[in-house]
Amino acid sequence: MVCTDVLGRIEREVIKECSPTLAGLKTGNLFNYRYDNISDFRKELASVNRKLNAKGVYVTFLKRNEKSALLYVFRPDRLEKDLSQPAVQNVLKTFGYTDYKVGASIKQQRVGENTCFPHEIGLFLSYPVEDVIQFIRQKGCNYKCCGVWKVYCDEAFSQKMFARYRKCTEVYLRVFDRGRSISALTV
Repeated sequence: MVCTDVLGRIEREVIKECSPTLAGLKTGNLFNYRYDNISDFRKELASVNRKLNAKGVYVTFLKRNEKSALLYVFRPDRLEKDLSQPAVQNVLKTFGYTDYKVGASIKQQRVGENTCFPHEIGLFLSYPVEDVIQFIRQKGCNYKCCGVWKVYCDEAFSQKMFARYRKCTEVYLRVFDRGRSISALTV
């Protein structure tokens, strides 16, 4: 049996790192989660998925080692909609993606293949496709501003989104710390 404070730890990390996804503002979030042993980690992951899957949110790992995992928290229905956009498919095609269905696209993720993080990951995280394209073209330079992502196109829109995400996270953490469950916080 996994200790409940351990389960509370993964839930708090999901709240801290993924509140905009839980609130339905974003398709997904990505964060690194450290754990003590793989057996407890698998139980933690199963427990949080039991609570979130009913609300349309899933947690999976894209990469893991003996003490940490890169967790992807996402809404499959929103990801499916994002991946159906021709501009998104064109970008993914340049990186070798051949199937744009949710499960297949996640499996095709190139996380861990190189020392560089795959730049197309932004398409799985609700970053504007134009900003992802420009990030790739500009090699991460010459951006207008930086927040959740590097902004090359619509700075005003992006600044509003960054503020919404920050406010959402502040509120979710405060309410979670006062005793509201992760299930109750997930839209």
